[in-house]
Amino acid sequence: MAIGSALFGYHNILNQPRAAKGQIFSPYLGKEYSEDSIEAELNKYCDRLHVEKLENVVETTARLISEGNIIGWFQGRSEIGPRALGNRSILADPRRAEMKDIINSRIKHREAFRPFAPIVLEEQQEQYFFMRHPSYYMMFVPYIEPDKRKQIPAVTHVDGTGRLQTVSKQLNPKLHNLLTAFYDRTGVPVLLNTSFNDNGEPIIESPSDAIRCFLNIDLDYLVIHDFIVSKRKASVS
Repeated sequence: MAIGSALFGYHNILNQPRAAKGQIFSPYLGKEYSEDSIEAELNKYCDRLHVEKLENVVETTARLISEGNIIGWFQGRSEIGPRALGNRSILADPRRAEMKDIINSRIKHREAFRPFAPIVLEEQQEQYFFMRHPSYYMMFVPYIEPDKRKQIPAVTHVDGTGRLQTVSKQLNPKLHNLLTAFYDRTGVPVLLNTSFNDNGEPIIESPSDAIRCFLNIDLDYLVIHDFIVSKRKASVS
């Protein structure tokens, strides 16, 4: 509201021209955390967590998701606005029809009818969604192409739509790389995305938030920068 009022006054009262900037606005404007600070936070829970640092965390994460695991994904700066846009997200395989119900009941603890959002590689968007322009900020709900709905049932709402996020290599290269790795492995350039939080709580912000939430909800793995974290009884090997 405040930003909108300021822009209204600037353009309509002061008669300043509107000029396109020619670049995509990045929503990733939150605080960034160093690898040392993340590792120090993980070390506080060494009795409860198994931590591995990998050279290619993206490929391993894509494999884990394709195998049905549900991932807490924490990368870079947090996003602003009303949506989780892939830096503080829970990610899963959209090909599994049961995944929506599993996440609603096991992790998000919310009503079974509530849908989850698809994120798609920008280069493949028009193959899956009836929308030509990108949806970088998950603000549009286009129809999913009828012949693709059976491929991604976990993110297809009952009316055939999905609240879409277009993943741009320019805006979020690591998320783009993850989707590319999943696409190479499965032939599907889409992931299920929902906010990294439990029902009734805000989206996580810090590494300590991510670890606390991971320990309190039934996620399979936490991927935080280049670390893959599991609860002591699991392993990625």
